[in-house]
Amino acid sequence: MKMRNLFLLAAIALLLAACDSGKNVPYMTNIDDIQASNLSEAAVNASDFTIKPGDMLQINVTASNDDVVKPFNKIKYVPTLGTGSSYSMGDRSALFYIVDDNGDIEFPVLGKLHIGGKTKSSLEDYIMNLIYPKYMNELPTVECHIQNFRVYCLGELASNSVVTADNGRLTLIEAITRCGGLTLHGRRDNIMLIRTDPTGQRTVKRININDANFLTQPEFFLQQNDIVYVEPDKYRKRSVWSVPPAYSFGVGLLGTLMSIFTFITVRAKL
Repeated sequence: MKMRNLFLLAAIALLLAACDSGKNVPYMTNIDDIQASNLSEAAVNASDFTIKPGDMLQINVTASNDDVVKPFNKIKYVPTLGTGSSYSMGDRSALFYIVDDNGDIEFPVLGKLHIGGKTKSSLEDYIMNLIYPKYMNELPTVECHIQNFRVYCLGELASNSVVTADNGRLTLIEAITRCGGLTLHGRRDNIMLIRTDPTGQRTVKRININDANFLTQPEFFLQQNDIVYVEPDKYRKRSVWSVPPAYSFGVGLLGTLMSIFTFITVRAKL
């Protein structure tokens, strides 16, 4: 009877453990509780990528008169190349602007510009106002594209990957999706986001994607060189638990000594 009760208790414990792990699998369980106005506000307030040292930018200045804006472009307008480009670094330095460690670039006619910390939109406005009306009578159009926007995703994902974005816009959900989603053992309630700001300082943010409120947080939109780490849950950690070699040796030695002791004891009784 006691053995039967033990089996019953063990079965109940396993069932409760399964329920505990299963409830944390879905994303955004309270999505219906989020106000549409909050989502709209978050989308409007979403900032462009922030320029940092090491960024490779394509900046094009255009107007109705090509000859007037030609001095403000490294070369004639070219489409954004994307991540599959085979250009060498030397070729790219002739096409694009590499932001140096101080956050500066050397811009034609305008000279050295400090752009570190500016967003894409603020940089476009900044250059436009430097050109007009000092150098031309027509208001030019300035377009900035980042060529090396990438995010590093690792941990309990279907595949660990470097995710790129040609347009400089990437959300956390997009990055997770492009990695195949989280595994069943990935912690949805404690995703780690490591971010480096334009000054080189790193910050760590914990994100719970079980809670749909993360859709309204600034971290929903990723920045270049962000690191997204998905921690394994306690069940995954237990599955990879191993005994250190020193302990294994000690346990083996103890087992051998006990066997010898048992053998001697049995022989003495004969």
